[in-house]
Amino acid sequence: MNLTKNGNGNDGPGGLQAYRDRLSLDPLRNAWATAPGPVRWAVYLLLVIGGLLLPSQSIGEFMAPSGSDWPSMLSNQIAIYVLLALGLNVVVGMAGLLDLGYVAFYAVGGYTMAIFATKYGWSFWESLFLAIAFAGLSGLILGAPTLRLRGDYLAIVTLGFGEIVKRTANNSSYVNGPRGVQGIPHPPTLSEFEIFGVQPLKYGLLDSRPYYYLLLLFIIIAIIFVKRLDRSRVGRAWASIREDEDAAELMGVPTFKFKLAAFAIGAAIGGSGGVVFASQQTSINPQNFEFLVSALILAGVVLGGSGNIPGVMLGAAVLAWLPERFRFLSDYRMLIFGAALVVMMIFRPEGLWPSRQRKAELAEGTGGMGSMGAEVAGPGQSAGPVTAEEGK
Repeated sequence: MNLTKNGNGNDGPGGLQAYRDRLSLDPLRNAWATAPGPVRWAVYLLLVIGGLLLPSQSIGEFMAPSGSDWPSMLSNQIAIYVLLALGLNVVVGMAGLLDLGYVAFYAVGGYTMAIFATKYGWSFWESLFLAIAFAGLSGLILGAPTLRLRGDYLAIVTLGFGEIVKRTANNSSYVNGPRGVQGIPHPPTLSEFEIFGVQPLKYGLLDSRPYYYLLLLFIIIAIIFVKRLDRSRVGRAWASIREDEDAAELMGVPTFKFKLAAFAIGAAIGGSGGVVFASQQTSINPQNFEFLVSALILAGVVLGGSGNIPGVMLGAAVLAWLPERFRFLSDYRMLIFGAALVVMMIFRPEGLWPSRQRKAELAEGTGGMGSMGAEVAGPGQSAGPVTAEEGK
């Protein structure tokens, strides 16, 4: 493999850039951009139908290792990770803010559900809306004093916030400390309706598919909500903050307000995932909300393509699925998992399915995520300060 660069500073014909170009999704994007409205709606409908059919046994025979329950894998891990990645993508991918403590909002949602359902007898739906509100409020509480920080400093503060939430739950007798909360009720069964042998509105321990369908509903709502925001004035403000916060502020964008909104919206989406997790497991404890969860969700956002909703969903699903699919390899599965990530970062540093804007940012040396990755050199650039010759 020829990894040398030509005189213009770009990878040679046999270099990494050539491989990246071959894997480009630009032809697909061009076709989608010119597709008429009815075609787009037909594709959306087919995607929803595909999501509904995903727990089928025929798909599970390939996707799940022998002896594993595919619907449980979908609801317990893959769908939860996808929902959390959509929330974190608002903060990291759209606003360009590095959050290493995202698991804290996931924990707030789960513990809110657990406390109000077991101690005060609230129903699942009442607890759900309250948990989303509390998670959003916790995003405001974290963001208000800290969002004037940037880059590594903000990352350290958010990491500390995640640990504070976990330690507080671990040392609080009100939530039984390390023993956690047990006896969390399932969502109430809405109907005994059955289709193809599945009762999608009947919740219990025996069938995980209703929880997957509930998470699928949350994912669809989150996609619509976030996509509408991305195309609005709010999304344009987030893009300007991500690319150059100082320039955005000089142009009159109230950067602090929009960064606070990104934290609150991302936290609310994460809190909804915590509610479903708690109600399905019927018990939670502080060990469910380790830093590793935040790291994996962030890795899914970056691996899939930060800022691009389909890419983020793909990255989170792959990260949740791969370790389980190769569980039969025991301890070696994590080695293979790590090697796959390294290979991906070599051949597609912009992610599996990046947006064009993020790909351009990476090529300009901003790391694909605005100022927080400004120290990362893009293809054809050298790390370090930009010289006068490079700036021409």
